[in-house]
Amino acid sequence: MQYRIDKKRIFDGNVQIQGWVLPKDIEKTVMFNVIDTNNNKIDYDYVKVRRDDVSQIFLHEIKENNDWGFIIEFPYEDEKNDVFYLIIDDTSERIKLKIDKESIDKFNTVGRKRKEILLSYLNVATFKRAFEFLFKEGPINFLKKAIRKYNGINVDYDYSEWYELTKPTDSELEFQRTLKMQYCPSFSIVIPIYDTKDEFLQSLFNSILNQTYKNFEVCIADATDYKVCKNNPKSFFEKLIANNKGLEQVIKIKYLNENKSIADNTNEAIKMASGDYIVLCDHDDALTYDALYEMAKLINEDKEALFIYSDEDKVDMKDESYFEPAFKPDFNLDMLLSVNYFCHLSVIKKSLLDELYEKDGVYERAEYNGAQDYDLFLRLTNLIINKSYKNGKYDITAIKHIPKVLYHWRCHKDSTSSKTDSKLYAFENGNRAIEDFYKNTKINFKNVECVKKGFDYGLYHTVYKKEINEPLISVIIPNKDHIDDLKLTIDSVKKGSYKNLEFIICENNSKKAQTFEFYDDLIKDKSIKVIEYKGEFNYSKINNYSKTFASGEYLLFLNNDVEMISDDSIHEMYSYVVRDDVGAVGSKLLYKDNTYQHAGVIVGIGGVADHMFKNINDFDHTYMNRAQICQDLNAVTAACLMIKKSVFDKICGFDEKLQVAFNDIDLCLKVRKEGYLIVYNPYSSFYHYESKSRGYEDTPEKIKRFNKEFAYFAKKWRDKLDTIDEYYNPNLTLRQNNFALRNLKYEKIGDKFPLRNDIKELMEQI
Repeated sequence: MQYRIDKKRIFDGNVQIQGWVLPKDIEKTVMFNVIDTNNNKIDYDYVKVRRDDVSQIFLHEIKENNDWGFIIEFPYEDEKNDVFYLIIDDTSERIKLKIDKESIDKFNTVGRKRKEILLSYLNVATFKRAFEFLFKEGPINFLKKAIRKYNGINVDYDYSEWYELTKPTDSELEFQRTLKMQYCPSFSIVIPIYDTKDEFLQSLFNSILNQTYKNFEVCIADATDYKVCKNNPKSFFEKLIANNKGLEQVIKIKYLNENKSIADNTNEAIKMASGDYIVLCDHDDALTYDALYEMAKLINEDKEALFIYSDEDKVDMKDESYFEPAFKPDFNLDMLLSVNYFCHLSVIKKSLLDELYEKDGVYERAEYNGAQDYDLFLRLTNLIINKSYKNGKYDITAIKHIPKVLYHWRCHKDSTSSKTDSKLYAFENGNRAIEDFYKNTKINFKNVECVKKGFDYGLYHTVYKKEINEPLISVIIPNKDHIDDLKLTIDSVKKGSYKNLEFIICENNSKKAQTFEFYDDLIKDKSIKVIEYKGEFNYSKINNYSKTFASGEYLLFLNNDVEMISDDSIHEMYSYVVRDDVGAVGSKLLYKDNTYQHAGVIVGIGGVADHMFKNINDFDHTYMNRAQICQDLNAVTAACLMIKKSVFDKICGFDEKLQVAFNDIDLCLKVRKEGYLIVYNPYSSFYHYESKSRGYEDTPEKIKRFNKEFAYFAKKWRDKLDTIDEYYNPNLTLRQNNFALRNLKYEKIGDKFPLRNDIKELMEQI
């Protein structure tokens, strides 16, 4: 039996344990029990969780029934320091895990997290896989993998510690209270209420009444049925208003006497609003004290802002600790079509909402309950896009992002923030909301077939129909010897579902006679051309030269050391690059051990750019699941990059001064400068056996050339490197590629990565 515990927490008077178990015999059912020290059984709630990642890595295929994941909750009063045991039994083996406050506290400390993860590898199954890898791949690759594993669990800060160091100080909050802004927009905080506990309301209204910006009203739609309710929100509000002079002028309450739906209740609250901007807020969450101030500040800086969203984190019900921050990118269309990353805190100009109401006859739509906010965000985004759409271009600058945590999302046993599968209908309605976006947008999303569940619940995968008359795609592959690798690359691509391909193999300085014999066999296939570039290796020149032989409307640049994994990989890339607003598309690339080689590129990491999540396991959840969803980025690797030939010509191809390094990042930034999107699509996947042909940057000559190209790129794109990549976040580090929090000892929030002195000197010489 194999298992892993991902989370152990005490909150809201309950212990919650999340993880997965794979029984020795997958046909058998795993049994769970919770007992106390006297072997008495304890009642618990149990939820199955689908874990495709477990199936992929351990069974090498997605099973129909693969609910290997679990969430277990049972009552726990941590003041008593009781001890319980979780029993996991698959009939062949019985696991007994101790559950008490001490063990849970240790599990959640930074130091213990490292130790826990290391210890989790110390089991028979892990040793078996490790020895198999050692004998198959050799000691050098085994050591590299071990180092990657260790680096993957290295963290600098626990978030609660980091948040205390970065949140506004008392003096900063006092300054905000006294500051007079040139324009003072009015905000209407709309809150649907249903049978809400006093402690939730107390926390929420404490956060609202302590706002440093005071030009707001609160619009409450109370849907509590007071004949059958467990709590009494009405009594809470009566006491709140009685104890706070003048509050009756700020709070508007409408008692609905019935619970229609979350969308209908929200609509009733919006109808009461008189503010310039609507602030969406749930009844059991909390705002930061500076939330409205930051919104008003941005509006003063940009009065054209129509929709504003911020970063957020989660707050524990029991001890009010903060965890799991979501530091988001600026507006990212394809990410929004993959997951509701806007979420909280969302502020919408009332005039824009009213325009949507005039169009659709409703603000939020009850038929999309559970995903009603997501549906609203998509419709508002579409409204903004369609109003400005012309000749394939559109203006989305009215959607603004504040890269600060302004909202604490309460995570308790009844919330979808803690149980992703507690309301499956919400995710099904999310599918429908995205499909509705496609039906109503002016952007040419061609041949959308349906929207399906992605890597996990709440993540969405848009599936496109295959065309009968596929346009020709020219696959360009530079090569020097290594014919076995080249053959594997070509064969894997030809086996895929996309068939209208031509291959242009650019021969560059091969030395082996069998290479040319292999070429003679290759060109017997009419879809394959072999051309020759006789100069020294220059990746940019080789690909620019090869493009002159291409007949296709689209170019697919491939390294000669990749192997296509998913049969639909080329189709997935084409489905995005065909859009008017998209210039290029990149794929997910894995090392042979199923760790990431490429999941998109963030500009600025390490001084120039780096691949996201490099060396992290493909089956692990990455930060905000960003390795597993389609999204827009500033760059992707040219080891597997599809681009419109018209766009490639428009930007004059690769910069030939960048012989080896950064030429693909430069290419992508030129595409972005022309106003096109670049999409990372993880549903297009390849293995990448990196640098087999040309080797690594490990000689004095290569290092000298690398530094020169580094300096050239840094000078050419100095303006871009002086700002934080808009698809990243200034709160995240530029020292690592795993979306870790900034290490405040070495880098301030928002600072760029410092360039080395030798690079600066080279920049001055260029």
